[in-house]
Amino acid sequence: MTETVFALVTAWGPLVIFASAFLSCLALPIPTSLMMLTGGAFAAAGDLSLWQVVAAAWIGAVLGDQTGYTIGRFGGSALVERLARAPARAAVLARARDLVDRRGGIGVFLSTWAVAPLGPWVNFIAGATGLSWVRFTVADVIGEVIWVTLYTGLGQIFASNITLVADAMSDIVGLTVALVVAFAAALWIRAVLRAQKARGTRPDPTAAEAG
Repeated sequence: MTETVFALVTAWGPLVIFASAFLSCLALPIPTSLMMLTGGAFAAAGDLSLWQVVAAAWIGAVLGDQTGYTIGRFGGSALVERLARAPARAAVLARARDLVDRRGGIGVFLSTWAVAPLGPWVNFIAGATGLSWVRFTVADVIGEVIWVTLYTGLGQIFASNITLVADAMSDIVGLTVALVVAFAAALWIRAVLRAQKARGTRPDPTAAEAG
């Protein structure tokens, strides 16, 4: 995988980084993080222009997110239902919906970098559930700045150890996603318990009438 990414970045430069960022935001399995790390490393070596790498990754990511949001907005709940027919997609869509429902724009912001694997699905859900385009765009633009800066910067700093850094960042992102899911589940369980407690303490009107 690493050799293929190196070859693509060598041959196509910022153009392939733009394309990978755009397509990965539409839920296609493309190693964009590794692409950005490689672009940062090549920039550190003087083979690519850093500002071109950063601009290509950021513009591609923002356009990809906007496309996903638009698809969700026009596809609506029918699109989400079709996507959720596969059990694996249904699970990740449920997590994305919970993130958007609970956090709104903050959820979109976190999905661009902190829990990036949920990002494409958050885009679809945000559009389908009618999250304001302005809120989505502001959160998305700022979040993608962090994502792009993080990976291209690490690529520059650790240019000689790209594979190790990519593996480490993958583990960190996976752990973060797991923690977010666990936190969401804990909030849901607490809400259910509170609802059950409220129903249990609610006065019974039939008992009052009998008295």
